[in-house]
Amino acid sequence: MINQRVLPAIKHMKDFEYLLKSDTEYIILLDTRLGLLKKLVKAGQKAGKRILIHVDLIQGLKADEYGMEFLGREVRPDGVISTRTSVIQRAKKYGLITVQRLFLIDSQAIDHNVKIIKKAQPDFVEVLPGILPGMIQEIKDRLGVPIIAGGLIRTGDEVEEAIRSGVSAVTTSRKDLWEL
Repeated sequence: MINQRVLPAIKHMKDFEYLLKSDTEYIILLDTRLGLLKKLVKAGQKAGKRILIHVDLIQGLKADEYGMEFLGREVRPDGVISTRTSVIQRAKKYGLITVQRLFLIDSQAIDHNVKIIKKAQPDFVEVLPGILPGMIQEIKDRLGVPIIAGGLIRTGDEVEEAIRSGVSAVTTSRKDLWEL
């Protein structure tokens, strides 16, 4: 379980440095280069943080079998986030926390993705956009997996609404929401 209501998702190094000194336990790396990845993960873990990497957004990383082997053996983050089932399955082999993203586009896409996610069995599912509490509850009921809400959450009230809908946490790159 994640015992943190808001999971900061960072895009800029100054935000990473800020979070290293904060009380937050989890940090999500959204947009960085492959060459910096190992250094960032080590710095975060040395500061007592758990680092989750959004695999689909790492520049220079191919999320295939060999890319995941590199992540699992060399970089050694605490977990990964991806839309790809193959990434989730490979990350599980390395004992990483897995978060599979699910975009709420339409009913057909949701039904298709629910089937795929049930096969992959990620530790968490991140539902985007995170501002649809009724859909979040439906996805949680259908999957039986802890849900994280992300995307388009702009206010503290929206964070609270997502938490009330049953999510384990909310991801956001909005620095003003990180301390909630």
